[in-house]
Amino acid sequence: MPSCSQAPAIRSFEETGEDRLIEVKTTKFGPATPFIVTRNELVFSQKERDRFHLYRAFSFREAPKLFGKRGPLEQGFRLDPVEYRAHLA
Repeated sequence: MPSCSQAPAIRSFEETGEDRLIEVKTTKFGPATPFIVTRNELVFSQKERDRFHLYRAFSFREAPKLFGKRGPLEQGFRLDPVEYRAHLA
């Protein structure tokens, strides 16, 4: 299992006994609402591409629903950089 700083929120198992590594992102809005993904989550999804699952819980306050995507985040979502770390030049 990866270190805690890189591990997803939930560790589950496939029927075969293999790890299913799950990250959950929740919103009270609809399924297409953008959400924040950290660099660590992105790298982890790439590194653990066969075991990583992102579950998206949406409409959470009124009628909660869920969908899931398996594999690297860039395969199921358009990723837009929204933050940068600035260093003195």
